[in-house]
Amino acid sequence: MAGIISRFKDIMSSNINALLDKAEDPSKMIDQYLRNLEGDLGKVKAETASVMAEESRSKRELNECIEEVAKMQRYAEKAILSGNDGDAKLFLEKKKELTSKKETLQQSYEISADNAAKMRSMHDKLVKDIAELNARRDQLKAKLAVAKTQERLNKIGSSANGAMGNMSAFDKMEEKINRQLDEANAMAELNSSKKENSIEDLMSKYDNDEPSNSEIDDELQALKNKLGL
Repeated sequence: MAGIISRFKDIMSSNINALLDKAEDPSKMIDQYLRNLEGDLGKVKAETASVMAEESRSKRELNECIEEVAKMQRYAEKAILSGNDGDAKLFLEKKKELTSKKETLQQSYEISADNAAKMRSMHDKLVKDIAELNARRDQLKAKLAVAKTQERLNKIGSSANGAMGNMSAFDKMEEKINRQLDEANAMAELNSSKKENSIEDLMSKYDNDEPSNSEIDDELQALKNKLGL
């Protein structure tokens, strides 16, 4: 009964929710808890019945003793009325003995009645808690299922956020590559333009119709000769 009494302390102090909060798997915990309580209920019923039977036996013995005390009182009175004082004394001595026994039986009955009251209280509380837990079990399991689903969604959301972060990094890398490609193309265009300009400069050298410096010098010397200089 020690283990049952220990579990009863949890029930009587309304610690059921606290026990579930500490459990790693509340769904399995409540099933196991109910199985334990159902098993305890059978033991408590048997123990309660035994204690109640003891109460009834104590009550019956006490009542029988009270009746015997009253009977000895009546016989003592009859003996006195019959003038038999000696018999009356014997009846009164027996009454005294039974009165002492009655006090002991009264104490035993009070103890057994108190034990029976406690056991009945624990039995009724256990029955009530089992009924309550059975009613709440499906609700608790439904809440637990919702919680687990939410946890999975949170993990998926976290993975999605990570994927978005990777996509963002990929976009930045693509932008950087495009920028490098544009710069390379611009440089190639500039290099190509420079080559064309060099060819054009070279062609203009030969396309110039103006006399070269040597022709000018020859013409200047001919003019001097004509002037006799």
